[in-house]
Amino acid sequence: MIHFVLGGARSGKSSYAESQVLHHMTAADSVKPCLYFATAEALDSEMQQRILHHQAQRQTDAIAWKTIECPLELTQAIELHSTNDSVILVDCLTLWLSNQLFHANNNWQQVKSEFLKALAQHTGTLILVSNEVGCGIVPMGEVSRRFVDEAGWLHQDIAAIADKVTLVTAGLPLHLKG
Repeated sequence: MIHFVLGGARSGKSSYAESQVLHHMTAADSVKPCLYFATAEALDSEMQQRILHHQAQRQTDAIAWKTIECPLELTQAIELHSTNDSVILVDCLTLWLSNQLFHANNNWQQVKSEFLKALAQHTGTLILVSNEVGCGIVPMGEVSRRFVDEAGWLHQDIAAIADKVTLVTAGLPLHLKG
């Protein structure tokens, strides 16, 4: 089961996605850790604060989170940890995309293809969080336009294979699929 959660900055998408983990757990699962795949890199103090905020949010939940840092190796992490009863939350895909486009020296189309294949082969529950960045004006810079374009195409490809797609705005979920 793939649940794709989209929203703008500070829209409540991460909190909503974390709450969905509880919906996918049985009483027997409550003692098992849920996997949290973190894609952010703390490259400056502002991002460090954002990461700390997200960590503090998760500590108040009734879920035993196991965090796996995967700013670049997200596909491999999904392949390694995917089981029939796994519950994995990925936060967030646009940070991973940014890491791939601007920090890694690789072929994005190949990375994307391998990622989508891993999603299609995933068993268990996978909740993917991403920033909706295509609702504003077209950016002026070439690099920014490429990022927005690639995010849009990635989102379309994920939404096509996802069982459920939810857009979160102002903390309110709007169910688009499933």
